[in-house]
Amino acid sequence: MAGQDVRAAPLDRSESIESASLDELRALQLKRLKQAIKGAALVPQYRKKFTAAGVVPEDFKSLNDLKALPFTTKEDFRQNYPFGMFAVPMSDVVRIHASSGTTGKPTVVGYTRGDIELWSALMARSIRAAGGRPGDKMHIAYGYGLFTGGLGFHYGAEYFGCTVIPVSGGFTERQVQLIVDFKPDLIAVTPSYLLAIADEFDRQGIDARQSSLRIALCGAEPWTEAIRAEIERRMNLQALNVYGLSEVIGPGVAQEYGATKDGLTIWEDHFFPEIIDPETGEVLPDGSEGELVLTALTKEAMPVIRYRTRDLTRLLPGNGRAMRRMERIKGRSDDMLIIRGVNVFPSQIEAALAGEEALAPHYILEVTRPDRLDELEVVVETRTALRPDAAMVLADRAVHLIKAHVGVTTTVRAVAPGTIERSQGKAKRVIDKRPRT
Repeated sequence: MAGQDVRAAPLDRSESIESASLDELRALQLKRLKQAIKGAALVPQYRKKFTAAGVVPEDFKSLNDLKALPFTTKEDFRQNYPFGMFAVPMSDVVRIHASSGTTGKPTVVGYTRGDIELWSALMARSIRAAGGRPGDKMHIAYGYGLFTGGLGFHYGAEYFGCTVIPVSGGFTERQVQLIVDFKPDLIAVTPSYLLAIADEFDRQGIDARQSSLRIALCGAEPWTEAIRAEIERRMNLQALNVYGLSEVIGPGVAQEYGATKDGLTIWEDHFFPEIIDPETGEVLPDGSEGELVLTALTKEAMPVIRYRTRDLTRLLPGNGRAMRRMERIKGRSDDMLIIRGVNVFPSQIEAALAGEEALAPHYILEVTRPDRLDELEVVVETRTALRPDAAMVLADRAVHLIKAHVGVTTTVRAVAPGTIERSQGKAKRVIDKRPRT
């Protein structure tokens, strides 16, 4: 067990740790890292990893010693499905969440009562950083259930003192009705689904810019500055980045401050970040782009040591605080497409398409291999219905934009508004039709 002192700071609503000096923060991190390593040693999978690496918990004298430990990956969770990564008896586990399991068995996460309190406090801290205030009404359009998004925001908002409207995802027409009728101040939602909600406002002939919404807390998928600008223009609110992942705790790992909008501050008193080269595993200096690795310093039920998130970003200095920031997620190392030798991320295509105002931010990438070479077709909606010849001209312009910005040759098909199916959660951007070998 991590110990009561671990949870004392986040449950103090003054959150003085945010103004701590770098030396104070590093001392706290080291103390908590030592506890986290001891907790992880209770898990057979971690004991095996520690033994293979030739280390014992007592070896850790500095934060730099963390590099001696091997990484944790999704495969560790799959091999120990469902509860083999837990460090406490099931009688101490009060809740279970899990990932979707789209690429294999779901990743199962357990929480003690202390973990739930910690998570709630971190989410409350995130809401406050975004500009939320006690007494605000929060409309939650993340899915509830095994996915961590809905309940993570729910408990955090209640802890902070908000009035929670637990709508969940889907039923977009009802989302609009409740926003109009209940007049929430905040909305928690994926950016792609918030665009779908904006479309529904338009379909109903209601001006979304006149709604009560002040702040949108958007996460669970990579999104670009162009999408942020689109959301803010259409909804007349502030769209802010929130970051987290089920394996580490859920949402609440890092949050963008509404006052600065300059990257996400990682709550480093609870999560220690590293950036590594995704190919070699080498730890890179701050400012280098690579894969984010996180160690949870204060979790009880399921310790997480050096977890490879697969999310690509870079670490930046703190702005007015010791805790470092991370840039918005560029993409995932396992989402990268290699098209004729060129590395392509969906977010790069999205940014290129944003250079043409007549194109809407709704697109799909279809990858095929009709012969020996991969082909990439981009299907993107136009903002208004166009004649076929005008759509072809627009598609040609998009081909040139993608070639200039991404360096890959594609075909582009410009389709009518509403053609691409809207996601009610995380957007599916890639359809891979290549034969499996």
